Amino acid sequence: MKRVLVLSGPPAAGKSTLGRRLAGMRDRCAFIDVDDVRQLVVAGAAAPWEGAEGRRQRRLSAVNAGSLAKNFVAAEMDVVIADVVNEETLAVYRGALDGLVVVHLHVAYGRARARALGRPIHLTWDEFELLHREQEAVTGVDLWLDTTGLSVEETAERVLGLWGAEY
Repeated sequence: MKRVLVLSGPPAAGKSTLGRRLAGMRDRCAFIDVDDVRQLVVAGAAAPWEGAEGRRQRRLSAVNAGSLAKNFVAAEMDVVIADVVNEETLAVYRGALDGLVVVHLHVAYGRARARALGRPIHLTWDEFELLHREQEAVTGVDLWLDTTGLSVEETAERVLGLWGAEY
């Protein structure tokens, strides 16, 4: 059976970088960045923190990412999903995907800001901080991993230990 890995954590924790790295290490693996799924909504898009509509679209993005993941698994591919999950979206993933492994990537706020300064950021600093605070309260994951002092390679090694190293 093919496996699905969800990488969660605040902005600049390394979800996309690690997700692409891990997917590239498998024989057959898809990478789904839920930020890309959210951007499919062109008219009427709402950020996750923008009230009821933002929460609704955040949940819908998880539903859509889960559907994509199911299709890839049906095609005999492993899947890595990068998303900033909360309790509701985590429940969506858990309900939709068998054999799911969820890893929360934690990073110290100052380190995350330094990482974010080196790339395009589509959030205000207030939104960036809000998502970091929100992620401190996330529970129900399979592994909580502090990446503050880890390289991408070190982080990948630790995640593979949980997700499965055979590829």
